[in-house]
Amino acid sequence: MEHLAARFSPAVIRAATAADVDELAAVAAATFPLACPAESDPADVAAFIATHLSPQAFRDYLLDPDRIVLVACDGQRILGYTMLIRGEPDDPDVQRAVPVRPTVELSKMYTAPEAHGRGVAAALMTHALGHCADLGAACVWLGVNQDNARAQRFYAKSRFEIAGTKTFRLGNNLENDYVMVRRLSPTAPRP
Repeated sequence: MEHLAARFSPAVIRAATAADVDELAAVAAATFPLACPAESDPADVAAFIATHLSPQAFRDYLLDPDRIVLVACDGQRILGYTMLIRGEPDDPDVQRAVPVRPTVELSKMYTAPEAHGRGVAAALMTHALGHCADLGAACVWLGVNQDNARAQRFYAKSRFEIAGTKTFRLGNNLENDYVMVRRLSPTAPRP
């Protein structure tokens, strides 16, 4: 019975700090490829990681006043993370799919494979939605690859609905994403 309690023990969710950037980059490098379609060119995935998920990229994200990076920790290590981005979407496809303002993008929601099934992603989502409500967002949106059925099921359980499509450039390939949206209640409880 003890191993079941440990397996389902809740993660601590907190804002990332500069001390986390190396570990965040390592978690990102391990988890981003899992969300990519199987036919993705490994060189394109590696280039994306080097550009957008490096320690320097995370340092820059933490300095951006329109971004919030949350991490889920088990006391010893980071099990997952998410990034919230405030502001008007600049992609015309996203603007059409997300008619409610103000909005926040839920970007880069990943958990390590050993954390799957432990409630880590659900805890991250709860805290992320609470932060979005605190920011005054009327809705939250995200992009998810159309081939990533596992992520789509998770987001649907979190009450996100497909509202449109957009593209995502990964190297020379243009990937097709769903834009999923969740409206926030003005009286939603904060975790």
